[in-house]
Amino acid sequence: MRGRCWWWFVAGWGWWRGDDDNLDGRQTISNFYDMRSNDKLRGWSRIWPAFVNTLAGFKAAWAEPAFHMEAWLAVLMGPFAFVLGKTWLETGFLLATLVLVLIVELLNTGIESAIDRMGYEWNALSKRAKDLGSAAVFLSLMLCGGTWLFAALAYLQAGI
Repeated sequence: MRGRCWWWFVAGWGWWRGDDDNLDGRQTISNFYDMRSNDKLRGWSRIWPAFVNTLAGFKAAWAEPAFHMEAWLAVLMGPFAFVLGKTWLETGFLLATLVLVLIVELLNTGIESAIDRMGYEWNALSKRAKDLGSAAVFLSLMLCGGTWLFAALAYLQAGI
């Protein structure tokens, strides 16, 4: 059926036909729950709209090449954490470093999107914000790579 997507059950059948005011012109499910209105949801009733917005955030992040690559690396490296980790704590730490890279990349993408919304002309503060976000991603990648390197060396040293 034309127009269906894998999350049609989340927001109903007709959300994709409505008018959308996204800057890039793409349809998202986040506009199904318009969170800009004055009657904000309170308590448990905001969990479902927050989940819908989370799905829209993951969809937007998946379109970013850096997040896409890092997510696939996390999926491919994740099972090796169970091989390299001797205890559940080591395994959990290896997996946590993979998730940390994804979290920092999401935050960096959010910063870059907010800066790009303000304008594409060069600005020293915009450049600084983007550079700081990039440095945070670099540090998380170095932490992840160093942790995995030391775990692999300990694994090899213990005798496969």
